[in-house]
Amino acid sequence: MVETFCATWKLIDSQNFDEYLKALGFATHQVGNVTKPTVIICQEGDKVVIRTRSTFKNKEISFILGEEFNEITADDRSCKSVVTMDGDKLVHVQKWDGKETTFVREIKDGKMIMNLTFGDIIAVRHYEKA
Repeated sequence: MVETFCATWKLIDSQNFDEYLKALGFATHQVGNVTKPTVIICQEGDKVVIRTRSTFKNKEISFILGEEFNEITADDRSCKSVVTMDGDKLVHVQKWDGKETTFVREIKDGKMIMNLTFGDIIAVRHYEKA
């Protein structure tokens, strides 16, 4: 099912992302909110690779679905992360310092919708194929 996400995606719309970044403690949240990242998702053998490219920072993670891995986030948090498929949704959970955030990606009408949740803060980002 991860194949449906394999594409190059360009951010087109973002809601409540600034509040989400502030809640995480992302010091440069306003920079994070104005960048329009391109996200490249692909499968390389048994691993899924997600590359995020922006004028602010480039980041890449590589993982096997369902297996925990160490992740350094764009804001330099060191997390234990796991990505799974839940039906047709790609669910990414990051845990650090007793905290947890979840990204849920799904494809609707040819667009990728990403819901980011931290506590009671929810942000939504919409991507279209580049």
